[in-house]
Amino acid sequence: MKTIYFLALITFFGFNVYAQENTDKILKQLDAKTSFYGDIAQTIWNYAEVGYQEEKSSALLQKTLQDEGFSIETGVAGIPTAFIAEYGSEGPIIAVLGEFDALPGLSQQAIPVKKSDGKKAGHACGHHLFGTASTAAAISVKNWLKDNKVKGRIRFYGCPAEEGGSAKVYMTREGLFNDVDIVLHWHPGDKNASNPGAALANKSAKFRFYGVSAHAAGAPEKGRSALDAVESMNYMVNMMREHIPQESRIHYVITDGGRAPNVVPDYAEVYYYARHNKRDVVINIFDRIVNSAKGAALGTDTTMEFEMIGGTHELLPNLTLQKVMHKNLMAISGFKYTEDEKLFATKISKSLGKKTLDTKYSEGVAPYKLNARAYGSTDVGDVSFTVPTVGMSAATWVPGTPAHSWQAVAAGGTSIGTKGMMVAAKTLTATAIELFSNTDIIRDAKAEFDKSRGTNFKYIPLLGDRAPALNYRN
Repeated sequence: MKTIYFLALITFFGFNVYAQENTDKILKQLDAKTSFYGDIAQTIWNYAEVGYQEEKSSALLQKTLQDEGFSIETGVAGIPTAFIAEYGSEGPIIAVLGEFDALPGLSQQAIPVKKSDGKKAGHACGHHLFGTASTAAAISVKNWLKDNKVKGRIRFYGCPAEEGGSAKVYMTREGLFNDVDIVLHWHPGDKNASNPGAALANKSAKFRFYGVSAHAAGAPEKGRSALDAVESMNYMVNMMREHIPQESRIHYVITDGGRAPNVVPDYAEVYYYARHNKRDVVINIFDRIVNSAKGAALGTDTTMEFEMIGGTHELLPNLTLQKVMHKNLMAISGFKYTEDEKLFATKISKSLGKKTLDTKYSEGVAPYKLNARAYGSTDVGDVSFTVPTVGMSAATWVPGTPAHSWQAVAAGGTSIGTKGMMVAAKTLTATAIELFSNTDIIRDAKAEFDKSRGTNFKYIPLLGDRAPALNYRN
């Protein structure tokens, strides 16, 4: 009777030592499988498959989860490489997001000098680590639920094509997150941090112009250059930069500008991104970009069409959840470099123009900040406007490393990447266990979510009703 009273007492005061002991046991088991999960991550690093083409990467994560007793639903939202894995049949649903797409043109060996490994792509955003750590966390939480006979469902979302393909938007649009209580995610980075997330809303499209080919010297008057139209559009958009909010970002690449200088190009294509921290501003900027394309076609006597490729919301932070995740990250903390890792990191740091190597936030955790600034975009934004969502970053790269760089690819292929990945896996695991152990946090997070989103909010995907852009990397 005294034992029952003691358990009730410590649970009442929010400190269940038995729950903590069980959490510590699960985290130790997770630590023991570092090599196992490191091998999975390195296999995906070597696959280096780009968006919507991640057949082998997706299959490997599916098999890993299926072997642990998860049920698997494949090809969700009309995307062959997207999947959902779930364990449990009743209780709260905690979801973990996992990504696994690489970036084209960033092939790199796992060495501290720039050198291609001969592939067409590279994991310059660390998604091989992202998907693997989230898989590891889902399995660890499953083990905790099973060992402690706790009612709850842990669900893993295999999310392809984050890099411009907006897979989570299609998954959100299909209602695949509608029954979820809380979503957890993380991202590789150059420091351990768990601050309220920020990300820019984004709209992207490919603009295609059609003209008339002709001999550029012999009969130029008979030609109508599609490349002229692209260049005219780009000129107008660049002029427009002066007249948009300064926090905005616009980028483009000419993906097809013709084949030979002496042939007037009858086809040309340019790929555009527009970003801002408010989706309404992005919509306005994108509409003006479309008008520039229309004007360019009119002025060059060509025709134009455009295909929406991606569109994402900004992130909606949830401070209730963020404080819980930050507390768990602080408890887990970071990791120390071995001498070999320190030598590698020092060389990478010098390649970035750094005079010294500062590992303070690899070994520890960056201070908690409320005023996070956004520079990139993520389709997690759409998820965050559908269900309370929380994330963190882990130091999988050498301090000072920017995403989408050869230095990020290199570190992600080493033990530095694996160590940072396991920090994320343990933090996600500990956070999910705490949410299952104290469902009052889920209740409070939902209340904050409803208030932040607003009572009249209606989710409208920025990419409209188009089907998934499965060939956008072709």
